[in-house]
Amino acid sequence: MTTSPPNFGVRLGVVRGISYGMYGRPERFVPHVRAMNAGLIRVYVYWSQIEPVSGRFDFDVVDTLFDQLDGTEEIWVTVCSSSPWATRVPTRLLPPSPAKSLRRYGKFVERLVRHCAGRVHYWQCDNEPTDNAMLWAGTAPEYLAQLKVLHKAVKKVDPQASVVLGGAPFMLPLSAPDSHERRFFDLLLDQGRDHFDLFDLHLYGPTTMIPEHVESVRDQMRKFGYEKPVVAGEYNGPWPALFPEAMAILKEPAEAAGQHGRQAEHEAIARLYARRETLPPTLQMFLLDCPPDLEDKRYRIACREIVMRNLLAFSVGVRRTACWNLAPEAAGFANPYSLMDVMFRTFALMDYAGDELAVRHPNAEALALVSGQLDGAERVERVPVGDRPQQYLFDVRRPGREPLLVTWIDRDPFHGEDEPDVQFDWFWTAQRAYAVDALGRAVPVTSRDGRVHLPVGCTPVFVSAEPIPAKSGGH
Repeated sequence: MTTSPPNFGVRLGVVRGISYGMYGRPERFVPHVRAMNAGLIRVYVYWSQIEPVSGRFDFDVVDTLFDQLDGTEEIWVTVCSSSPWATRVPTRLLPPSPAKSLRRYGKFVERLVRHCAGRVHYWQCDNEPTDNAMLWAGTAPEYLAQLKVLHKAVKKVDPQASVVLGGAPFMLPLSAPDSHERRFFDLLLDQGRDHFDLFDLHLYGPTTMIPEHVESVRDQMRKFGYEKPVVAGEYNGPWPALFPEAMAILKEPAEAAGQHGRQAEHEAIARLYARRETLPPTLQMFLLDCPPDLEDKRYRIACREIVMRNLLAFSVGVRRTACWNLAPEAAGFANPYSLMDVMFRTFALMDYAGDELAVRHPNAEALALVSGQLDGAERVERVPVGDRPQQYLFDVRRPGREPLLVTWIDRDPFHGEDEPDVQFDWFWTAQRAYAVDALGRAVPVTSRDGRVHLPVGCTPVFVSAEPIPAKSGGH
């Protein structure tokens, strides 16, 4: 059994973060997402926000979101069962945990979906539930029980909406068959097959492995006799996990946290900052206030990866992606001596200027570029390039728009930009050609005799018969 994709064509989006409206009034952020040409918005909503006390409902967080929409967006809500009164672990934020009463949980979800009145396209039952330390304080059977209740409530009120299975972590395709992650999702896929529409795989692994990882989770579903569409509710890069030498050093603070708690973790990170000049550059670039040249390099890698991850995902049938994440959870929200800060802070597309969300990072520009170029795309197909197995070439079909090619050469993410470009020519039926790379730089390109000619390196290049916005400089 195969379920059709949510809609024909591809759509790129952004995740706001994990705590929208939790640290003050819900902010206006949708215009920033719209300015990145992103048409999918994913937010977290907590039981504690919607029903702060039993029987009293407050929909301010979703109403503020809806007030910002213009009707062109798709909305993805991750519903987290965190409550100071209704769940086994009393909390407003993390970790979500099993409801004390599934009946009460069902009434909460039904009331929320009814209030949203068809304006939410995707409803997700919690996130990465295999993370028992922070994201799900329960078992796989307990998660399955709540998934069934959420699915029933959503379909009763809004049958057209899709239910998304809790996000699968990027390590799931790499996990052994007897691992916690595999056993958890095997149970969900076996016994929960009728209670979700979309499988959410988070694409944080090496870019070149994305097609393999997507196929791996499809195989996991096929093992139980069916296949449902795969979406990517999170992705981004780079991060320290992609660099073995960086992760070897971060092993100390990770072990300190596990054995002795948060204070020991902070002390271990502080020791890294004290000797930062001796650390490999692949770790230095993730530290706060790293040298400007390393920060620029990290942003260049990030711009490449945003483009690469989307093209690779779309080429293997993924139709929805959401970039993690828009910005810090709140103005001044930072803890440089936290392992989480080192691992994930640099994913942010934007930052605050004072109390206002106003600063766009270079990776936001890359997202705006690829979102704009893939607007209206119905198909992304990878095309083999003769005797160049390391070259990636994608043919993007955009009805009503000019042809679009995207190409790059697979090289080391940190050192690859130091290698020279190579000349490339390909079939081209249009009379004109324009080219811009993932950093927003114009690329020299010519079109003659039915072929297009341009230099190609590790930075993805967009080639189109219609002008592509470029900037005069950049990272």
